[in-house]
Amino acid sequence: MNSEERNVWGSEDVSSGKDAGDENFPVGSLLISRRLRPHVHAYYDFARVIDDIVDTDRLDADAKITRLNAMEDVVLGKRMAPQRPDAQTAVRVGRTLTQTGVSTDTATDLIVAFRQDAVKNRYDTWEELEEYCRYSANPVGRFLLQLHGEDAGTFGPSDALCTALQIINHLQDCADDLRNLDRCYLPRPWLEREGVSVDDLRRGHTLPGMRRVFNALLDRVDELNRHAALLPGLIRDRRMRMEAAVIVGLSRRLAQRLRVEDPIARRVKLSRMDVARALAGAMRTLV
Repeated sequence: MNSEERNVWGSEDVSSGKDAGDENFPVGSLLISRRLRPHVHAYYDFARVIDDIVDTDRLDADAKITRLNAMEDVVLGKRMAPQRPDAQTAVRVGRTLTQTGVSTDTATDLIVAFRQDAVKNRYDTWEELEEYCRYSANPVGRFLLQLHGEDAGTFGPSDALCTALQIINHLQDCADDLRNLDRCYLPRPWLEREGVSVDDLRRGHTLPGMRRVFNALLDRVDELNRHAALLPGLIRDRRMRMEAAVIVGLSRRLAQRLRVEDPIARRVKLSRMDVARALAGAMRTLV
C-alpha cells in the first residue's frame, strides 16, 4: 500500500469484534435459507465495520469520513481494497450486490448515515431522527427483501419496522451513547419541554421528565410497529415471511419492556419468553 492509500485507509483495523450475537434481533438466522445466508452475513459484516469506523475514538471526524468514502468506493468498484479484514468486508458486500442484483444503495445509504454520525451528535426534531433512520436502518430491511425477490410494495412497512428498531436501539443505548460517544438522538426540544436535559442521562436512573420523553418516543414506535405489522402478509417467501413476523413481534415486546424498565439504570433486553412468544405468534403467518 503506497503512502497515498495509507493516508486513506490508515494503519489499523478498527473493527470492534462484535458479531451477530451482540444484536437484539436475528441476523442471518436459520429462518433465512442456507443459500442466501452468506450474502446476509457479508452485508452484516460490512455494516458492522462501517459502524465501528464512525464509533472509534482512534480516528478524528475527517479520518472517519475519508475511510468511509474509501469503503463506498470499494463497494462501487471504484477502488481496490487492501488485504485487511475491515476493508475486505466492502469487497465481499460489493460482490454480493453484483451476484444478487440487490441495489447498491442498500449498502451506500448506510455510509450516508455514518458520515452524519461523524459530525452530528445532537438532534432537534423527530423529522431529523426519521431522516437519519432512513439511511441508518431502513436499507437493512430493503436489502433482505430484495435479496428474497420481494417487490417494492413491501418497502413501506419494512421501513416502519426498521425505523422502530433503530429508535428502540437509541433508547436502549441512550446513556452509553452519551458517555462513550457524546452522541444523543433524543430530540432536544422534547427534553426541554419536560424540564430535563441531555446531561440527565448521566444520572444512573431515569427522572420523571426523562421518562415522559422516552414514552413520547415509544408512542411513535408503537405507531411504526402498527404499520410494520402489515409486512409479513405482503411477503411471498415463506422463510422471509416468518423472519419478518418474528422481528415484528420482538420489536413490539422490546418496546413494551422499555415502557416499564429503566434503560439508563441497565440495558433493557428481551427475555427467552419474549423470543418464544414472538416465534409462536410468527407461526400463524404460515397457515
